[in-house]
Amino acid sequence: MVNSHYNGVQAQLTKRISHGLQASASYTYGKCYDDTSSGLIGDPFQNSFTSTLFFLESGRHGLCDFNIDNNFVANFIWSLPGPKSGVLSHIAGGWQTGAIFTASTGIPTTPFIGGDPLGLINNDAVVFPDYVPGCDPVNHSYRSNVSGSSYINLACYTPPVAPASIASDPTKCIPYTNTTVTNTCQQLFGNAGRNSIIGPSSINLDFSVFKNFAVPRISETFNIQFRAEMFNVLNHPNFLLPNFNEGNNQVIAGAGGNGSSTPAIIDSTGTYDPRQIQFGLKLIW
Repeated sequence: MVNSHYNGVQAQLTKRISHGLQASASYTYGKCYDDTSSGLIGDPFQNSFTSTLFFLESGRHGLCDFNIDNNFVANFIWSLPGPKSGVLSHIAGGWQTGAIFTASTGIPTTPFIGGDPLGLINNDAVVFPDYVPGCDPVNHSYRSNVSGSSYINLACYTPPVAPASIASDPTKCIPYTNTTVTNTCQQLFGNAGRNSIIGPSSINLDFSVFKNFAVPRISETFNIQFRAEMFNVLNHPNFLLPNFNEGNNQVIAGAGGNGSSTPAIIDSTGTYDPRQIQFGLKLIW
């Protein structure tokens, strides 16, 4: 049995067309929580764990894999005022411009320790690390060196730590190796929650400019339209989550109980392509 719930609020402003201008803006704020976002036939989300401990509710319950807290979209179309007749109308008249702007926060992801430290004999068996209270889990300077910077602030996480009385008992606790953290224990499940890290946000602006050339000699409705359309005009990079592969880009501690950290490197972009500009002619009649 899986539980999920969503709460949100939506707002929209619309300007009906007048003086050649129409525009609208919408905003959504929401939160989605569940125990798992995958289906019975498989897991469609790359930021998911397909195997979780069913008896550990705190390890399963968290933000939905597709959760986006904030989403904003705005657009406008404006027929620029200009002379309707005369020589200047062929140069300064008939211009139209428009734009679509979108901005949203990222989807969540989860830090983990790979290597099946719990001994579950499962290729997907992972353990959450312990979270350092008050620490910002995101390294906000990751953009300065995409090829080498970790998106996750590794200083915010440690291997799970047990009370000294348990950590000192070899029948109850096997410590992680290659770590300076004391009293670590491979048999423990850390307190860093599922989908507790929010991925990179995305921003995009598409812009267009049209020039309409009316040809009344052919018909009253015949029009030649020159179009210049620019996609991602700001050439803004939108990064994907760190790769979800043990030993690659998202492991806090490596396999075999190794307590050393592997950077959560972002090595690809998504959502929007680099700036693209296209020109065209359109006949309207």
